[in-house]
Amino acid sequence: MRTHSILVVDDELLIRDLLYDFFRGQGWEIAVAENGEKALEILRSRQIDLVLSDIKMPQMDGLALTTEMRESYPDIPVVLMTGYPSIDSAVTALRCQVVDYITKPFNIHKLYKVIESKVKEKEG
Repeated sequence: MRTHSILVVDDELLIRDLLYDFFRGQGWEIAVAENGEKALEILRSRQIDLVLSDIKMPQMDGLALTTEMRESYPDIPVVLMTGYPSIDSAVTALRCQVVDYITKPFNIHKLYKVIESKVKEKEG
């Protein structure tokens, strides 16, 4: 059985570290990026099963990242998270074909279940 891989994109170091430690502890391969530009660099260099991205970030935000990803990586599921939920961002996220929209603060175990189910759906 292949190890699953996730790319966590968030400008907050604390969130990146928390998610890195948690997913690593679950046996996942994990990559982290502090913004959308770095995330695209990682996507070009390795196989990723799912992207978990914050929406509000400097340079390239999560919505712009998702839009870019749809061009080159249409099959990689994206879960967006935000500490500033709004109807506008939720609607935009749906238009970008994200698989889920999570609000911060989140329950890490519920987040894990969502991500695990989305990766299994992708596998078929």
